[in-house]
Amino acid sequence: MKSDVEELMPRLLPVEFGAGTEVLDLNGPPRNPREYLRQVQLEASLCPEVVVAQIDPKKLKKKQTVNASVAGCHAAPVGFSPSLSWQQQQVSNFSDVRQNITKNRKHWSSQTLDDNVLMPKQTDEEGWKRFCLGETVYLGTSSCQTDAKPEPALDYSKSTVLMVLEILISWFEEREFVPQLGCWLYALLACLEKPLLPEAHSSIRQLARRCAQIRSKLESQEDEHLPALNLLICLVARYFEQNDLADQPE
Repeated sequence: MKSDVEELMPRLLPVEFGAGTEVLDLNGPPRNPREYLRQVQLEASLCPEVVVAQIDPKKLKKKQTVNASVAGCHAAPVGFSPSLSWQQQQVSNFSDVRQNITKNRKHWSSQTLDDNVLMPKQTDEEGWKRFCLGETVYLGTSSCQTDAKPEPALDYSKSTVLMVLEILISWFEEREFVPQLGCWLYALLACLEKPLLPEAHSSIRQLARRCAQIRSKLESQEDEHLPALNLLICLVARYFEQNDLADQPE
């Protein structure tokens, strides 16, 4: 009679044990293919059908952190979100900027950068942070823009635009908003081609969520960073059609 295990896992190679008192040596190598299959059969028959893992509860962490991604943005505090007409105007202005970039891209790509502008290598993430944000902001010693270089952003290739955008958004995830970051993010979004690649889609949603998170902690509607935060959220949600992240009229 077949066991439950055999019912669930039928033998593909039905090799029967030999008759008589033949004994197999599991420690020695098989002498032929048939003996090898019989050794495998014998070893399997010696294994228990159910094995229970012995877990030491003391080794389990009492407090485990689970990172969950929230689909939407933090809701804006009352009075902090922009009107629908303001959002529509920003989308219109942004569309004009993008059209201007498209029209002049060939001209800009033919221009030679200033010899004093040393561009980082494409894979140099820290170099790009220093280049875009300036040494003082990169080192966290000041929020004043003294040596950042926002102008060359319009001359980047499609792959470089996305790469630098991802680097700056990653930097922004762990730091506060600064004006030069906003300038670069706006310029890079203006150069971002549609339809969006999956990685671009993920990055700009991450940007909008971070902006909304910082906005939710602002104490005053007069905060100098509020317009820029609202603008970035608006562009991601309204222009790039991430509608679930959009601010709704109050």
